[in-house]
Formats: sequence, structure tokens, C-alpha cells
Amino acid sequence: MSPEDELMTDRALQGPLTGLVVADFSRILAGPYATMLLADMGATVIKVESPAGDDTRTWMPPVHRGEATYYLSINRNKKSIVLDLKDPTDLHRAHSLVQRADIMIENFKPGQLVQFNLDYDAVRQLNPGLIVASISGFGSQEPGAKMMGYDLMIQAMSGLMSLTGEADGPPFRSGISVFDILAGMHCTTGILAALYERASSGRGQHVEVSLMASALSGLANHSNSYAMEGVVPYRMGNAHPSLFPYEPFPTGDGELVVIAGNDGQFKALVTALGRPDLAFDPDFVTNKDRTRNRDKLRPILVELLATKSATAWFETLTAAKVPCAPIVTVDAGVTLADQLGLAPIVTLPYRGEELRMIRHPITFSETPVTYRMAPPTIGEHTDELRAWLDSEQPVSHPSTTKESE
Repeated sequence: MSPEDELMTDRALQGPLTGLVVADFSRILAGPYATMLLADMGATVIKVESPAGDDTRTWMPPVHRGEATYYLSINRNKKSIVLDLKDPTDLHRAHSLVQRADIMIENFKPGQLVQFNLDYDAVRQLNPGLIVASISGFGSQEPGAKMMGYDLMIQAMSGLMSLTGEADGPPFRSGISVFDILAGMHCTTGILAALYERASSGRGQHVEVSLMASALSGLANHSNSYAMEGVVPYRMGNAHPSLFPYEPFPTGDGELVVIAGNDGQFKALVTALGRPDLAFDPDFVTNKDRTRNRDKLRPILVELLATKSATAWFETLTAAKVPCAPIVTVDAGVTLADQLGLAPIVTLPYRGEELRMIRHPITFSETPVTYRMAPPTIGEHTDELRAWLDSEQPVSHPSTTKESE
């Protein structure tokens, strides 16, 4: 079957991005997460790896059948080709790939791709319609361009760690690489916007995302409180600076997150707790009152919640339409998502078995995402892709349906 016939077969899947080719020169987390989102939506993603492979292939434990689960978690629906950019033949193939691609994503240090003629100024000469997305730690301008960027560094330097932890304790990192993920999402958003613009102009463009810029944007009300009023936020443990109640509370057995996002919810809360009069107390009538008087209100709520377990209160308050949540581990979180009808687990064929993964976060009514291929082993599709790149058919695209066995 020719590459053109294979692509037409793929179009039976009809994801929203079916037919687009992504040259993925990224590694670690932010870039691969972005390209997996695009791949799930139907794009043909060609993961270019050095002979050493993506760094996250070695980030273990945990391990699944000899592979790092870190790597597996962000690389499904992709094909892997090994290209040594210092080898002239492989470099020619890299140039051939960007000529045929719609999108190129890279997270090399700013300026590092110039030596390979794979920087934006060079590749747009090869392919004027190419959308190039670059992800860096601190942007492409000096002096930030010279710095390496890891999520933990950004959490420290953006101010997030200063907000995380107990008020009288040390700063803490988030439990996940939150800004890598956020930068990957911002990168995907920028690519989709550039695709929309290209549909009318025919021109590609350079989309730049930095972890630091994503962090400051993601800090939202906290960073903007400083920008607008010079207010520097500080650690408050699990408390919220502008809402109360909005935090975990002890109960008769376990803790429960309890939220009153508006006055109506607070009235529903205290009514369910057996103290409807609190909704009319002048100290607690509005959110501003409750936030100002949190030290007075919190002990009252703690005393009322102590009469039942967290599980019992979760059922009671949920029935009363009060936002609340048990504090659980990740396994229980996945189970809860399943119980709520979110179907969080999908399966892919993988080395003769099924690989369970977390599903794509977006649901499309007409062009659903697909799970076509398990994450590739290093260079798994090198021969197939080299044959395609060495051919004289620059408009044909490689198949995206063959599954990893």
C-alpha cells in the first residue's frame, strides 16, 4: 500500500487534525505532552530522537515492561525515528521532514538549531507554510536564552514555591511538573491559532512559549495582584486569600475539602450543618465578611463537622449542593473519575498485551480523538520513515495506523 493510500485509510478515523504532519524535535515533558495532544486529535506525529533517545526513557521507576512509565505517559500515537543531526545524511532527512511537515515543535536551547539550519529563519525558507513552535525555559532573548529551564527551577523563580506549603513552613514544589504541562498546553493553543491563521493567509509563523511566561500567566490572580496593586501573595497552607470557606476541614474521621464560592452556597452549607442562623450573622453574610472573619468562623465549622465522618459529610453536603471533596490518593482519584462517568482509562495494544493509559482530556462530538498506537520504542519506525523521507514524494504522509506490538 502506498503512503497516499495509507493516509486515506487513516482518514477513516477523522480526528479533527487528521492529515496534518508534526515534526517533533522535542523531548522530556512540555513538548512531548503537546505533541501527544495533537496526535490524539489525529495528527501524524513523527518523534525525532537522537541515538541516545528521549531523556525520559531513563527516568524510572516506575517501570512497565522495562520502559519508564514517565516516557510512556506522554508519547502515544507517535512514530519514532532516530536521526543523528551531526550526520550529513540524517541531517538531510531532518530537512526533508520539515519540508513535508505542517508543524515543527522543538525545545532545544535558543540558538542551538542554527548550526543544523533547523532554526526558524532557515526552515521557513524550506517550507513557508510551516508552523514552528519553540518551547524554552526563559525565552529567546538574552540573558534568559542562555539558561536551561527545568520545571522545578520555574516553580522556584516564578514565585509558586513561595505560595506552596504551610504558612510557617518552608516553600514546597507542586506535586507535579505543573509548568511543563501548562507550557505544553499553551504551545498547543498557539499552534492551533497559527493553523487557523494559515488557513486564510497560507503563511506559517513562529510560535514561542517559555515555561517562565506560562508560569506567570498561570499564577493568574496571584501574579496580577502584584502587577495591579503591588500586593505580594504569601503562603497560607491550604487556605485561599480571597474565599472562605475554601480549604480542607477536619471531620469526625478524615478531612474534607469544603467550599462556599458564593453566599448561596454558604447558606446551603450552614443549613446542612444544622446552623442556618450563621448565614445571617453580620460577620458572615458576604464572602468579604467571611474572609475577614475566618478566624472566628473556622472553629465553628470545625466543631459542626466533627459530628460525622468525611464520607458521611461528603454525601450530605453533595446532596445539599455544597461543593466538597474527599482527599484521596491518585488511584482513588482515577476510580472516582470512573464512578462519575468520565471513563478515565483507555487501552492500547502494546507488546502483545494491553497498555492502560489516561484518556485525552477533550471530548469532540463529531471528530473524536483516537488511540491508534502505543508509545514507540526508540527508533521503532526508523526504516519506514527513512524510506519515506528518502523518496521523491514530498507531499505523501506516513501511515498513522500501525500499532506497536
